[in-house]
Amino acid sequence: MMNFRLSRSLCKVVGDVLSTTDGHDALNALFIASGAPGDPPALAHHSKWKEWLFRAGQDPSIDSLQVLGNVLEEFMDSPPQVLEDEQRWRANKERINSILQEDGLRYYRHGRVIPIGQIQADEDSGQISARLIPATPQTVDEVIQVTIQGLRRAMHTLTYRRKGAETLHFVNEYDVQDLLHALLRPWVQDIRPEEYTPSYAGKSTRMDFFLPAHELVIETKCVRDRNHAKNVGDELALDIGHYQVHPGAKKLWCVVYDPEHHITNPEGLKDLEGTHSKGEKQIAVVSSSFTNEDQNNKRPR
Repeated sequence: MMNFRLSRSLCKVVGDVLSTTDGHDALNALFIASGAPGDPPALAHHSKWKEWLFRAGQDPSIDSLQVLGNVLEEFMDSPPQVLEDEQRWRANKERINSILQEDGLRYYRHGRVIPIGQIQADEDSGQISARLIPATPQTVDEVIQVTIQGLRRAMHTLTYRRKGAETLHFVNEYDVQDLLHALLRPWVQDIRPEEYTPSYAGKSTRMDFFLPAHELVIETKCVRDRNHAKNVGDELALDIGHYQVHPGAKKLWCVVYDPEHHITNPEGLKDLEGTHSKGEKQIAVVSSSFTNEDQNNKRPR
């Protein structure tokens, strides 16, 4: 895997620009979905993003240019509709292009950051893409993790489509489930949606997705409002009780989509992680939450 050291000056410019365009939660979700390594730095808004990018350039297991391209894609490829905003956007875009050039890099549309001279601008796009293909996931957990991290970017592509094309909106759990199912289908042969669990506490429930060959369940939640946000943890705890008595389930992935940022402490969902036991039956729980882009910066096309 290629790791390109990102200079502190480059990370500072990118961080400064992005911190003026999106809120804290939206940028947190963007960096996580883009593959930024580790936990978010415990720093103030104006310095957090440059430090997280710099860290990506220091991690030998990370393709830092791919992370940088993912982080920049939405900003660089999506000009605003308001003239005053567009003028500021062009100035900031030029700042980024300039600092990239100083570091021997160049940005190409669709989130590609490539060293100058490595390819020509008019080289076939297929050759460009071939250089940026990430490592193939080796386990089903890696497939799920990469897919979940990419859900927000996949949603953005389908929501902001070409002029005249029908746009898709992700407003409930079924929308998220359909997208997740479609993205997992090429990787996992047997995905069973809405299979019932055995009875627990006098009730049975339907699993969102059961992957029998991997003894794995995926449960999705879409946060509807602030009241629902307060109950998501309790809902997942109840789901864990149902799934841990399923004879074919040994791992549960909990995926929480919070489009309006109603969950005030998403890290609290991590308390559900770990091994849950009931008698001799155990299930390992992993959780992942993500939000939509900053609602104030949504713009029609």
